[in-house]
Amino acid sequence: MNRPTCQPADTAISNQVLIAIRRIIQSVDLHSRALVRQFGLTGPQLIVLQTISVHQEVAINEIAKAVSLGQPTVTGILERLEQRGLVERRRGRQDKRKVYITVTASARQLLEKAPPLLQQHFIESFHRLADWEQAMILSSLQRVVALMNARDIDAAPILAEAGPLSGVDPPPPKKMPAKRGRPGKAKTARD
Repeated sequence: MNRPTCQPADTAISNQVLIAIRRIIQSVDLHSRALVRQFGLTGPQLIVLQTISVHQEVAINEIAKAVSLGQPTVTGILERLEQRGLVERRRGRQDKRKVYITVTASARQLLEKAPPLLQQHFIESFHRLADWEQAMILSSLQRVVALMNARDIDAAPILAEAGPLSGVDPPPPKKMPAKRGRPGKAKTARD
């Protein structure tokens, strides 16, 4: 079987495409890490908190629809947020089977300090483009997805690392280790 050979110009263009994809991935990764480091939240956790805050009291299935995530994923996110004291569950007044989620005062304080999500900046910039340019970008990205055999990957419109979406907790914010004296030597006032 004869394979077509790549010409130097073809390689240069494909390398530029790969570099652009890598920059997008790195941008998402850096933003996600900064969010976890500064606030102890993943992108999806922040989106869920923002959604609950806007609606004030909302059912889990409504949150899942609003953020385009599966209900099991949202349930896992809510459990972690509840453990941190950022959300509360309340039974419905008329229908006790219904559970509603509300944000706590701690969550409201955190939301006031939290930066905008990466996709918010992207969406604002994207909507300023002409319709033809938006369509061209969408078409090109859909073609890249096809070229990478990624059509069947389920994805939500959230720019965040894949790990948090799968239910994995973010690592806790880093704490500096306590200073210790040298091993085998008694501590002094200087240590």
